[in-house]
Amino acid sequence: MIMQSAAEYYEDLRVGQTFKSGLGRTVLEEDNVWFSLLTLNTNQIHFNLEYAQKHYSDPPFEGRLIVNGVFTLGLVIGLSVSSMGVNGVMLGLEDVRFVRPVFAGDTIYAEVEVAEMRESTSRRGFGVVKLRTRGYNQRGETVVEFVRVVLVPMRSQGR
Repeated sequence: MIMQSAAEYYEDLRVGQTFKSGLGRTVLEEDNVWFSLLTLNTNQIHFNLEYAQKHYSDPPFEGRLIVNGVFTLGLVIGLSVSSMGVNGVMLGLEDVRFVRPVFAGDTIYAEVEVAEMRESTSRRGFGVVKLRTRGYNQRGETVVEFVRVVLVPMRSQGR
């Protein structure tokens, strides 16, 4: 079941439930350069075109600058949060895989599947939810996938 609407509480979620981001985000060259500089990532593949053309001329890179993977990861997390609307706290990430490079001009979307759910053993009134998340580009190609672990309030906490 693919949903566009938000799930506010633990009880609103079901294993197997899928959410798709209603919005996409086109990555700009400036996004990549600024993110790399702000995070002190000096890997030349992110902002030295001459380097990219010399060392990464074959497909799928074809001499293009690669968008910083952590930027892509953060973007997909943001898109997935806005699509679900869950008032949760991220506890961690599992199994992060960068499947395909992202380039300036690519438009990124997110899809989330509720993979696991359980009541929290340490925080009464909360549930722990594992969200299998996939970021994909305008061609539907997966660019990143990961599991986001979130602490979600139960309805009783919202009263």
